Amino acid sequence: MNMGLQVFELNSKDDNSFQRNFRFAVVDFNKSESYPSNFVCMLPLKLGAGKTDSVFLKLFGNRSLEQAKVLLTGALKVENDTVIKAEIERRLKLLDPAQTSQIKCSSCGKLFRPLRIRRYRKNFCQACMRKKYGNR
Repeated sequence: MNMGLQVFELNSKDDNSFQRNFRFAVVDFNKSESYPSNFVCMLPLKLGAGKTDSVFLKLFGNRSLEQAKVLLTGALKVENDTVIKAEIERRLKLLDPAQTSQIKCSSCGKLFRPLRIRRYRKNFCQACMRKKYGNR
């Protein structure tokens, strides 16, 4: 099967909306060159354990994550529109596992992974917390 992606931009009925919606259709170019007759399924936004009823996951099974990455990278090489390229890159980032966020210590400047992120307060690593507050 010669697979590819067909990207569609959905127009919203609300004129005040600044959000653009895109749909990615998986097509088979061996069937036909025109869109409706070569449609296979839609590429879901998120591939995960919660979305087991997706046609894409049923069709590709265990190799659905690799297939989605291959389709998106292939579409990224072919696409010329910058807005659609940005959407493809965003979807590629969604497929990667979540990166552990690291923040900089307010005292020593060392990068560390926080136990929780506090807003509007200084963030200290464990060593600086022990220096500053001791064993409270």
